[in-house]
Amino acid sequence: MKYFRFLLIGFVFGIVMYKSQAVSWYRIYEMFRFESFHMYGIIMSAVVLGVVLVALIKKTGAKGFKNTVINITPKEKGVKRYLFGGIIFGLGWALAGACPGPMFVLVGTGAVSLLVVIAFATLGTFVYGLLKDKLPH
Repeated sequence: MKYFRFLLIGFVFGIVMYKSQAVSWYRIYEMFRFESFHMYGIIMSAVVLGVVLVALIKKTGAKGFKNTVINITPKEKGVKRYLFGGIIFGLGWALAGACPGPMFVLVGTGAVSLLVVIAFATLGTFVYGLLKDKLPH
C-alpha cells in the first residue's frame, strides 16, 4: 500500500501516453521522417515542463517524500557526451519504434513483442553499469 501512489502515477502516465498517441509507431515514424510536428510538440512540452519544475524546485528548496531537501547537482558542460548519447538513444528508439517510457505502455496495449526490447534495454543498462568507469565521460 506504501507504493500505491507510484502505481497510480504509472497508470495515469500510460493513459496519457496512449491517448496522446505518443506510443503510436506511425507517429514515431512520422517524426523520424520529419513529416509531422505532433511528437516534437509532445517532447517540447515535456522539456518546457521539466525546466519549469526544476527551476521551481531550486528556487523554493522543495523537499522530497521523506522530507529531505532535493539537491540537484550541476552536470559537466560539453557537447560530445550529449551528442553521442543522443545518437545512440535515437538509433535505439528508431530501431525499436519506442523509447523507454512507452515501451511498457505498448506491452500494456498487447504488443508483447516489446518484452524482447525491454529485456535488451535492461541488458544494455546493466552492461553500461559495468563499463561506465572505463568509458570516457
